[in-house]
Amino acid sequence: MIALIRFLLAILASPFKSISRLEAENAALRQQLIVLRRKTKGRARLTNAYRRFFIELYRWFPSILEALTIIKPETLVRWHRAGFRRYWRWKSRRQGGRPKIQLELRALIQRMSAENRLWGAPRIHGELLKLGFEISQSTVAKYMVRRRGPPSQGWRAFLRNHAPHIAAMDLFVVPTIGFALLYAFVIVRLDRRTLVWTNVTRHPTAEWIARQITEAFPWDEASRYRIRDRDGVFGAVVTRRLRAMGIGDKPIAPASPWQNAFAERLIGSIRRECVDHLIVFGERHLRRILRCYAHYYNEVRTHRSLNKDAPTSRAVQRIGNIKSHAILGGRHHHYLRI
Repeated sequence: MIALIRFLLAILASPFKSISRLEAENAALRQQLIVLRRKTKGRARLTNAYRRFFIELYRWFPSILEALTIIKPETLVRWHRAGFRRYWRWKSRRQGGRPKIQLELRALIQRMSAENRLWGAPRIHGELLKLGFEISQSTVAKYMVRRRGPPSQGWRAFLRNHAPHIAAMDLFVVPTIGFALLYAFVIVRLDRRTLVWTNVTRHPTAEWIARQITEAFPWDEASRYRIRDRDGVFGAVVTRRLRAMGIGDKPIAPASPWQNAFAERLIGSIRRECVDHLIVFGERHLRRILRCYAHYYNEVRTHRSLNKDAPTSRAVQRIGNIKSHAILGGRHHHYLRI
């Protein structure tokens, strides 16, 4: 029954189709004349209003393609398809749902994910809840840093975890006023760059170095590993003493001083900031200078690797008058608020 009604309606509307098409073609022709009359130089420029007019006519009367002359039929079809895409993009736009999180919170999630490679979305989500952020775990997983392969720590984290158990030692030469050579022995801890021990001798031997190691560290506070170069003075006596104290001996490769970089950097700082500006009179004089510099190095001097703090952390002073105290004969100064 419905099909029959549709058929009858189509028969009744058929006489009017030709007139409607003719009127649509006439409207298209008139619109093209208007565009051509407004043209000044070059080709005709169609505004968005004209384009929408032709597209609407084409939607209802596709036969107007035969009456178009100022544009190609392919151009009109392309306009129609572009409008179709824009319409459905607007139709399927987001009209609600879960609100977007703030950029600061997104950056915090990525920071936690980058700094803690062993943490997954549940762990980061728990930390955020403790910080007062109401957020779902799926959102945390969405903004985490993407990685390839299983999580693993980087070299920076690996060295930071092992630095508290490692110390380095080395010798350097200082000439005296009489052109004699003195040998200064230093030990530095890697975690806080603490200058643990300094001493001076004219004739370094393995027995003397072994005694310095014993005096530098109590038996219950010795580092687990000791980095040194392959100088012949570090003989069998030194290795036996390290083994007896439970310290692992880690000699560097031959001709590779960069593998003992912490001790080399410390020696460079001592030279640049202290002994290169003094004339050493003797062994006692150099020992006193190094003891004074060790106090300055550990208690006062700020280090970039420690976030501008001293090995023995200095408290921030905000109240009081600023006073300075000369160190090493005025070569350096210590500034305090009193």
